[in-house]
Amino acid sequence: MTSLRIRTAVLGMALLAGLSTPATTACATQAAAPSPTVEEQRLTAAVPQEILRRSGFDGVAPEFADALAGAHSYTQARRIVVHEGSALWRRAVERAQGRGPADGDLSRDDDRPLYWARLGLTREVRTWEPEFGLDDAQRSALLEQLERTSRGETDIRCSGQPHVRRILLTGFDPFTLDRDIRISNPSGASALALDGTVIETAEGPARVETAVFPVRWQDFADSTVERTLRPCLPKADLFTTVSQGRVGRFDIERSNGAWRGGFPDNDNASRTGTVPVSDPATQPQWTTTTLPYAAITAADTGRFPVYDHTEVTEIPAGGTDPVVRPDGPTAGSTARAGGGGDYLSNEIAYRATLLRDRLGLHDTLPGGHVHTPVLQFGAGNTDPATGTVTDPEFVRNRLDIIAQVRSIVTVAAQATFRR
Repeated sequence: MTSLRIRTAVLGMALLAGLSTPATTACATQAAAPSPTVEEQRLTAAVPQEILRRSGFDGVAPEFADALAGAHSYTQARRIVVHEGSALWRRAVERAQGRGPADGDLSRDDDRPLYWARLGLTREVRTWEPEFGLDDAQRSALLEQLERTSRGETDIRCSGQPHVRRILLTGFDPFTLDRDIRISNPSGASALALDGTVIETAEGPARVETAVFPVRWQDFADSTVERTLRPCLPKADLFTTVSQGRVGRFDIERSNGAWRGGFPDNDNASRTGTVPVSDPATQPQWTTTTLPYAAITAADTGRFPVYDHTEVTEIPAGGTDPVVRPDGPTAGSTARAGGGGDYLSNEIAYRATLLRDRLGLHDTLPGGHVHTPVLQFGAGNTDPATGTVTDPEFVRNRLDIIAQVRSIVTVAAQATFRR
């Protein structure tokens, strides 16, 4: 998810406890329910509806709407939102990992049912007008709870059995949906496939905890990454943020830059400027990976080549124009693109590694960013207007990427746990 990757992907895809609110009287007024977002409006298109139907997730939003209709207070509504959001995350994880009924004919590894079903739930909350009244702050709180629970953010177990290490891994929603609404994101699929699984290493077992983040600038400005990772990073043994990157290759991104390049997000919003973080006076222009990139790139982890990616774009100290540096940033430079570009994949890598450093964990916690290959449809299924929502090569590509993400994480764990 980078401006470089997006340009490549364009070619590759066209080629890449709230307080209880008492019921109000009939004459009471409430804030008008807002309209669905740009992202939610795509839900009515034929492709999302087909994905939901063919995965068995088409009943999720209607059942949620029925449950909300039975709420007689804000407290009841909040309870329903938390329960149903958590249930959706668990259902998606279980489906991806082969547990429970395989409703529909879409392959279990598909991340798209979770994405579109979640939008169905958020649309219901956003447009809901209960009789008891719902003000803007309460609606926003319900939406935040729904996002967090349905993304696995509240499901992360920071600690557990003795002698079991913890690995944190994050993925992303599908994106660039106006170019091809059929898109899946292998990073999100990897998060679903690996959540709660155990990796065996020479130093003992390690449990993987995952979450899937939105492709929206505002959520990142609202500190969704820091809020999710801060409680667990001090207890983790390894972390990696993951996103979809370049065609035909994995990249271990060496440097992350403090710059937003402005490419539109899933709400078609654009943001350009320095990555907004707390305490900007101490904000560095660059952060670096502490993943064992040499061990990862030397290992045979799967069918796709894995690169130690060191290129960045900077404005050199004393300069005014951006310069591409193949070997990383120079002293005193200003970031214009990290190894992962200037989109939200670079930003999540920057935020996660900055948080690591601010927690004093730079020298003790291995962490960084992994870019997966672009997930491509089969050769005869590249036209969004006439193509199908899935095909055998598409499924094989996604399964291979998921397997290689697991292998990369295993190599990273083996290389760092034995230190």
